Amino acid sequence: MASTVTFSSVSAQAGLIQKPRNNGVTSYSGLKTSSSTVSFGLESSFLGRNASLRASVAPRIVPKAVSGSQISPQASYKVAVLGAAGGIGQPLGLLIKMSPLVSELHLYDIANVKGVAADLSHCNTPAQVLDFTGPSELANCLKGVDVVVIPAGVPRKPGMTRDDLFNINASIVKSLVEAVADNCPDAFIHIISNPVNSTVPIAAEVLKQKGVYNPKKLFGVTTLDVIRANTFVAQKKNLKLIDVDVPVVGGHAGITILPLLSKTRPSVTFTDEETEELTKRIQNAGTEVVEAKAGAGSATLSMAYAAARFVESSLRALAGDPDVYECTFIQSEVTDLPFFASRVKLGKNGVESVVSADLEGVTEYEAKALEALKAELKGSIEKGIAFANKQQEAVASV
Repeated sequence: MASTVTFSSVSAQAGLIQKPRNNGVTSYSGLKTSSSTVSFGLESSFLGRNASLRASVAPRIVPKAVSGSQISPQASYKVAVLGAAGGIGQPLGLLIKMSPLVSELHLYDIANVKGVAADLSHCNTPAQVLDFTGPSELANCLKGVDVVVIPAGVPRKPGMTRDDLFNINASIVKSLVEAVADNCPDAFIHIISNPVNSTVPIAAEVLKQKGVYNPKKLFGVTTLDVIRANTFVAQKKNLKLIDVDVPVVGGHAGITILPLLSKTRPSVTFTDEETEELTKRIQNAGTEVVEAKAGAGSATLSMAYAAARFVESSLRALAGDPDVYECTFIQSEVTDLPFFASRVKLGKNGVESVVSADLEGVTEYEAKALEALKAELKGSIEKGIAFANKQQEAVASV
């Protein structure tokens, strides 16, 4: 029987599931919508009673328990999804609509978004759904928004790398982030559009050009790498998924994705063969899905799930939860690269701290992999920066 803590709320409510561990670490996840209370308990989740699904919504590793009084009882936020009619945007919209922390869900796309909004609006959860179509309505979509999620762009197809997507998606991200800068510069910005290793630096340069860049509020969503690592490790080692947490650092493409298997919780040992096999599978998991779909799309459902988890973590941080941790691709000083994915602590103002200790005491395999990824990641970052600066120079010369 789960113990619960309840407090009154006016409208939408959020709950965090508390699960003590043998090693003294406490994890939180899950949501419960109630007409009058917020409940913290093991039996409630917006994903139902499946423990493994429930657990993967929120980060595994938090240093201390959180009391109900630390979450604002009237926490309610506006979230915008840019690219809401696409393969990621639609399931992502559904998952965000299920969050009691959301008061308004703004859905934007260049076409076909009215039907998506109408469909989602029938779900009996508190968030009001509003649709916005085309550039002329983008500003209204973004006004007053707390979190902006950008999955817009073209998906990968068989034989394509993330860099093949660059020319199309780079321009899309640039134009959307310009609108964010003009209309909600203080919002958390979640970049999903690939190649993330380049699109996040593009977004950063655009925000700098607009004079509103806050590196603590710009995130490349790499959560999918974490949930894949957790899933594959749990399967390989026959562990309960609810207990597994694997930090994933570096970037969000190929060899730049580095799961730190030596830092897995609970502590578990891997043979050299297992380490090699798991690392390669995690790095190539996107290609695994692209090939399995045989031209019918990329990893849209798992990406939407991962993005929803990161949105929920951001909302919890905004609402005052002091123990929210996620891996994400951000401006960084933990290596000699200007951007790097690390586990971070999130707070009301974005990134509060980076868990640099994850890179301490790594294995020889991980240390070599870390050095090996730097050249490719550096090139992708520089490519994004060069694109943004070239576009700015072109505008200035007109």
